[in-house]
Amino acid sequence: MMNVQEIKSFFPALKQKIYDHPLVYLDSAATTLKPVSVIEKVTKYYTLENANVHRGAHYLSQKATEEFEQAREVVAKFINAKESSEIVFVRGTTEAINLVASSYGQNFKEGDEVIVSVLEHHANIVPWHILNKKKRIKVKFIHL
Repeated sequence: MMNVQEIKSFFPALKQKIYDHPLVYLDSAATTLKPVSVIEKVTKYYTLENANVHRGAHYLSQKATEEFEQAREVVAKFINAKESSEIVFVRGTTEAINLVASSYGQNFKEGDEVIVSVLEHHANIVPWHILNKKKRIKVKFIHL
């Protein structure tokens, strides 16, 4: 069974109180709270290992590439992907949706449908409307 309190303990931001109430954070699509392990790893990277991934022959670049690919392997295993090459890291949900709409969206044909809820952030609506203008797909909304 998942221990929510234990998981919350990994996130320093969730230890604070706002107006005498524990912080509840529901904006992860915009930016995600970071667990201590990520904060420590990012700090180490920028302090000691900062280099471009897959872009250099020197030690720091090779080290950064190894760490990057190792992270891809961990994520692939966690979500049961067939290969780590299936994993694409993006900056956030908006970038991910735009990437899907502009790349995979090229496979859509006139009349194909994309269904989004009326509760969606505009970042999950605008890319589909742009695709609608290019491919004449249908963007449909469901009410929840």
